Parts: sequence; C-alpha cells; structure tokens
Amino acid sequence: MALCSVVCAMLLTVPGWTPAAAMGVPALALTALVVFAALTRFLFRSMAATGSVGRRDERRLDMTRGTLLPLAAGAAAAALVLWFTIPQVATKFGVLGVLLVTPAVGLLFGAINGIVIVGGRLQPFIVTLAMMVTALGLARLTAGQNNAVLPVYTGSNAVAGFDVLRSLVWGIVPVPGLFFLAAVVIYGAVLRFTSFGRYLYAIGGNEEAARLSGIDVNGTKIVTYAVQGMLAGVAAVLFVAQYRQGKPDAGTGLELDAIAAVVIGGTSLMGGRGSIAGTFAGVLIFGLLSNLLQLHNINSNLQLVLKGLIIVGTVLLQERNLGEILGNLRLNRARGDPATREPPEGETEPRRYGGSANETS
Repeated sequence: MALCSVVCAMLLTVPGWTPAAAMGVPALALTALVVFAALTRFLFRSMAATGSVGRRDERRLDMTRGTLLPLAAGAAAAALVLWFTIPQVATKFGVLGVLLVTPAVGLLFGAINGIVIVGGRLQPFIVTLAMMVTALGLARLTAGQNNAVLPVYTGSNAVAGFDVLRSLVWGIVPVPGLFFLAAVVIYGAVLRFTSFGRYLYAIGGNEEAARLSGIDVNGTKIVTYAVQGMLAGVAAVLFVAQYRQGKPDAGTGLELDAIAAVVIGGTSLMGGRGSIAGTFAGVLIFGLLSNLLQLHNINSNLQLVLKGLIIVGTVLLQERNLGEILGNLRLNRARGDPATREPPEGETEPRRYGGSANETS
C-alpha cells in the first residue's frame, strides 16, 4: 500500500517517465497479457469439457487453442493498455489511468510474494514480512530521499476529476465505501460459488490433502497473493484520494488492524474456516471499537495493547482453548490448597504431598 500510494501520487502529479511510470506501465501490460491469456485458455478448456465429463482426453487442447490463441489475446490486451497509458505519461495520468496502473503494481508484487513462497517452499510469514520491508524501501526510493510526502492538489498539480474518489454518492454514501462493498460482494461470491473458492478452503484446511486431491495448490496460492496485492493497490488509490498525498510509509501499522478484523470475523488462523461476511462484520466491529477508543481519548499506545489483547482473546475463543485454560487454572488452585480439597473415596484424610517416595506411594 505504501509503494502503490507513492506510485499513484507520482503518476497524478509528475509527467514523464518517472520511476512510477517506468514501474507501473510495464506492470499493467504484463498483467493484461497474463490475465487475458489465462481467461482465453479457460474459455477454450470450458468449451472442450462440455459434454465430456469423465473423459479426460477430450478436454486436452491443441497447440492453437491451448497456447497460440491465448497468447494472441493476451498480446492484444497488452497492446491496448499500452496504447491507452503511454500517451498519459507525458501529460500526467487521469483517474482511470491510476485505477488501472496502481493496482497492477500491487498485483505484480503480490504475485512475486506467491512465486517466492511456492518456488522456495518458504514460510509465508517470513516472505510477506520481507516483502513489506522491501516495499517500504522501494517506496522511499521512488518518492526520493527528501520527500516525506507527495502532495496531490486536484485542479492544480493533478486532474480535478480525481476528487470523485473522495466524494459522496447522493450526498450519503462515500465512494471508498462503494469499493469496499463491491469487494465484499465479489469475493464473497467467489468463495461461495466457485471452485477456486472451494480450493482456498481446502488448501487452508489441509494443503497436502488438497494437493493429493488434484488441486493446483501452487497456482491457487500465487493467484491468491496476486489478488491480495491488487486490493492493496486499490486501497492505495483511495488513500491518496482521501488524504491528498502519497506517503512512503502509508498503511504502516494497519496490518495489526487487518489481522484483528479478520480474526474477530471468525476466520481461523489455523486455516480452513472463515467467510467474507464474517470479515465484513469484523471490520465494522473493530472500526467501531477504534472510533470509541479515540473518542474517549484513550492513549494511542494503550490502544495497541488493547488490540493485541483482543486478537489473542478472540483466537483463544475460536480454538475453544479459553475454557480449557480457565479450567486448568481452577484445578491448579484447588491442588495448591490441600485443606480445601475433598479426600478421594476410600481416604479419611487429605493426601499429603512433598513426602518421601514410600509416603506418597
């Protein structure tokens, strides 16, 4: 999000082949090439599979439909986006341009995340943490060492139409809220009604079992990380529109809020369980909690402590370990006070501890 906010602000305010344009335009072209080639291949496979359930050979594509036509469709899409974006490099980008280029940068870095995790068989936490640090450094390098922020003044150094992303629809609904609701609806439907969504649950529940079941685990994981990066890019555009600036450290600390909202929404950190509807409710609950803490002037450091405690407590409740912990505490308290213990059946006195081996036996 930090890197994409800098890219967005620079595309809006600085003409020419800046580092943002040199990064964003090829990223969009590559994204268009891969996405449209994959969609074309998927359509051909779907048509080949019609009426051939259980007959694997009939679903195989020849060289033309399996490779040449998908590549041609992807190349045409890439040429189209280059035709649309390259003229804007010299004159600064408009609203649609940044809405296309900035998420493409996020998607590229998200895909790199997935490729490194899958190819290197590394722990996702380590790779994503390393990517976060890398992206923050790239954001500072892109913005320049002397630029703490990149200001965006619509109608002055940026197009006036960019204000539409921070406006209210019918004077009531904020445009960023519409993006949020659209994401909830789209990805809720993906998880519930598509095989890709079922694959995500299967991989989260047991990755090895999903692999043995014939699921393309590696491809699914790469696509998932790429989509996550794209959504971070969309959030960066909305951040720039809302705060009128691109920041090399935008979003720092929001990872804790994201984890808390998802966990409160019922998603298990162990994998295999969760829903977009629950996450939607978790975002609303956690946002309300944050607003209440700020309205009551709770110290910001104490707010971080409370958020951490909320995450731990929610995970304990989800995994049903809280009751077991409380039960063990009660049991240990009872064992620590022999005078209050009931003697076991057949004994007339409480058993003594700490004696010799013969006494305890």
